Amino acid sequence: MTALTTGRRSLRGRVIAQRWLLGLLAALVGLLFVLPAVWMLLGSLRPGSDVIGSVSPLSWNTLIPDVWTLDNYASLFGPLRFGQALMNSLIVGFASVALGLAISIPAAYALSVFRFPGRELVFAVLVVGFMIPFEAIAIPLAQIFTQWHLDNTYIGLILPGIGNGLAIFNLRQFFLGIPPELHEASRVDGASEFRTMTQVYLPLSVTPVINSALLIFLAQWSAYLWPLLVVSDEKIQVAAIALSRTFSDTSFNFGQMFGGALVISVIPAVLLLVLQRYFTQSVATKGLK
Repeated sequence: MTALTTGRRSLRGRVIAQRWLLGLLAALVGLLFVLPAVWMLLGSLRPGSDVIGSVSPLSWNTLIPDVWTLDNYASLFGPLRFGQALMNSLIVGFASVALGLAISIPAAYALSVFRFPGRELVFAVLVVGFMIPFEAIAIPLAQIFTQWHLDNTYIGLILPGIGNGLAIFNLRQFFLGIPPELHEASRVDGASEFRTMTQVYLPLSVTPVINSALLIFLAQWSAYLWPLLVVSDEKIQVAAIALSRTFSDTSFNFGQMFGGALVISVIPAVLLLVLQRYFTQSVATKGLK
């Protein structure tokens, strides 16, 4: 009996030791991921010329500034008009999400619910379409937009982002998993297809809709080549292009660049933090409601 008790205690001790070891390992891995962000934050609070100069030799001064300043942010939101560019990016991002979902949801619904000749061919073309790199068509598309006088306009920035094939694919695959009996029951009750889509399918699809919205938003938020091609007016330029003004052929302000990159990264991070609770909700539970 004593040997059995001793064995249990020994096993419990090993389990506790393993948990502590795994916790320590997870903390170290997390620190490795967080460290670049911390360096970027602290680098944005030091004079821009000191950021690279403090890298060699490696010391605490590499991470912790000797001189703390907010001049980098004052320059970003002052002469560089980074705040206006952020607002432009938000306008483009949220407008693209609204229009993109207005197109993606009915398209995914039609491709999952309706039976018509060539449906699978249309879906295959859609899949191939979003696998083509946008950079391959960006220049000729920019020439077309210029001929249509859509350059230097919000419409020109928004239009290429609303037809997101990956969002349609994501929604369609989820809609296919919804029991067709729900659609049939809704039609028997006299509901139109629009009402069936909005009152039966969408309440069950909050998570994939949010996923698709984030796909559209992040694609527009991180876009660089397209705004560079179609916008030359600084008044409607987006944040990614405004950030490029922190360097030129002869100078490079790492402090301003770190500050701008940090602000650009924080906005989608906050969105993910706010919306994360939707990713843990069970679709089955929603169906029961």
